[in-house]
Amino acid sequence: MVFETIAKLLADRLDCEVSEIKAEDTFHDLGIDSLDTVDLLMNLEDELGLSIELDEKVETVGQLVELVEKKQQEQQ
Repeated sequence: MVFETIAKLLADRLDCEVSEIKAEDTFHDLGIDSLDTVDLLMNLEDELGLSIELDEKVETVGQLVELVEKKQQEQQ
């Protein structure tokens, strides 16, 4: 669920198919810079209804998925 949401948001931003987004993709390789990451997080917060603080380094889509899932568990 979290991966699919992130992949959809990235695919919309990058104008590509959701199936092209992989967990091992780095944001750098996808062409996502720090400003794009902040925007992505704000959209993700809206989609999932939770607050996400980037309190650790996140370089790949998979790492972001893990961080968001951890935040979801903490807020339950």
